[in-house]
Amino acid sequence: MKSGAADPDDELVRRAGQGDAAAVQALVARKLSRVLALAERMLGDPAEAEDVAQEAFFRVWRHAPRWRPGAARFDTWLHRVTLNLCYDRLRRRRERPTADPPDRPDPGPAPDRGLMAADVGQRVRAAMQQLPRRQREAIALCHYQDMGNIEAAGVMGVTVEALESLLSRGRRALKVALADLADGAFGD
Repeated sequence: MKSGAADPDDELVRRAGQGDAAAVQALVARKLSRVLALAERMLGDPAEAEDVAQEAFFRVWRHAPRWRPGAARFDTWLHRVTLNLCYDRLRRRRERPTADPPDRPDPGPAPDRGLMAADVGQRVRAAMQQLPRRQREAIALCHYQDMGNIEAAGVMGVTVEALESLLSRGRRALKVALADLADGAFGD
């Protein structure tokens, strides 16, 4: 972390490490919606996202006594923990054989051009799930978690150039997958 750039969460993490329940509650209140959103974008399942968030905050509580201010931003660490928990679940999904192949979304254009917002959201979620894991992660961090490229690259452990490449490829894939919704709505 850059010197002079104070982490706004350091004090809460320090207090949580000392057993301050109010500090833990404050951290959860401050970070839960972002952790849930990231996990749901990565997994495509709200119930699994809640499980991941619960485990992530359990790890916060467990590791808070050993937190070293200045070593990394708490937010970066929390996003990395959340992503790792998502990867564990995605790996287990691949390892679990299924009797029937999973349903695939219809790649053809929707019969009704006047899709409701909920339908559009579902299409975007389905398209996100079809992206390769690293592209989905880059898009989730930058577009849905509002991280800048430098911070997102740090969370992912890649260079900014590699992140930008992942973003570009992911955006192109989404543009193709969602082309029938609105031409030109997804810029590169």
